[in-house]
Amino acid sequence: MDTATHIVMGFGLAGLATLDPIVAQNPLTYQAVVIGAVAGSVIPDIDTVLKLKNNAAYIRNHRGMTHSLPATLLWPFLLTAIILALVPGSNVSHLLMWTLAAVSIHVFVDIFNAYGTQAARPFTEKWVALGTINIFDPFIFMMHLIGFAIWLTLGHAGITFIMVYATISIYYVLRGFYHRHIIKYVKTQLPGLSKVYLSPTMRWSHYHLAAESENYFYVGKVNGKKLHLIDRFERTPIDFNNQMIKAAAEDKNVRAFLSFSPIYHWSIAQRNGRYVIQFTDLRYYSKGTYPFTATVWLDKNLFVQSSYTGWVFSEQKLRKKLVLARMNS
Repeated sequence: MDTATHIVMGFGLAGLATLDPIVAQNPLTYQAVVIGAVAGSVIPDIDTVLKLKNNAAYIRNHRGMTHSLPATLLWPFLLTAIILALVPGSNVSHLLMWTLAAVSIHVFVDIFNAYGTQAARPFTEKWVALGTINIFDPFIFMMHLIGFAIWLTLGHAGITFIMVYATISIYYVLRGFYHRHIIKYVKTQLPGLSKVYLSPTMRWSHYHLAAESENYFYVGKVNGKKLHLIDRFERTPIDFNNQMIKAAAEDKNVRAFLSFSPIYHWSIAQRNGRYVIQFTDLRYYSKGTYPFTATVWLDKNLFVQSSYTGWVFSEQKLRKKLVLARMNS
């Protein structure tokens, strides 16, 4: 989920914690639990700071180790120790319990996005991405705002947020069923598909589509019960024995892209005396472009001149980023 939703979930969890008698009857413990719930709801995304290093590090690691099973267990202990130093006298076990709940909920809800997480690490580094809930879901956010309004006017925070989270849980289940229904529909429209990647939008019945069959990649949109195809690419297996591909695949930006993207189109072109190797993720089509890419410039000796990975919405901006990366290398 987006940061704003994680934050409101933290405050919502703090409201739910008032049902805990130890929390409700001890002002210091309640104060500590509020801090723990909000901090725990955002701490797994601390790896966002990797953007300051470079996009490759961010793409390769965001929602990785910080969302893993060991981290999910470690964050609550770390936060509890810090909060106890700030709010001495609060109940340790109940603070730890609610902070653990906040961290766990953060990791859990993130697997429902198309981006996903590596929540099963260290057992597997596979990305778990169910693709049933948009990064920002207006319904989930609005339910929290309604809950806060009731809390501030009528009180009964715990009861209010039991109802809020019961409603949101039903919403998740319904979105899951509808997601499966759309996948079945797409497969009836495009027989022979082996994989279907649906990315939900902020509208219930609208999805971005990327899919693959034995011979083709497909890109489209599902609006209600209508499938609109945008592109179809021949599915050419990538040859990592090709010297240009081999050279490009050793670049950090390409490695980061390939570790993350499950469905992509690749191309080789020769421009301005250099080879241009480009990998394009097909899941993020937007406004006539495929913004998530990894691109490498190779000279005639197959040495990397420049490379870039990330989201960029025009060829002109991509060239500027590659020129800048070359100047800074």
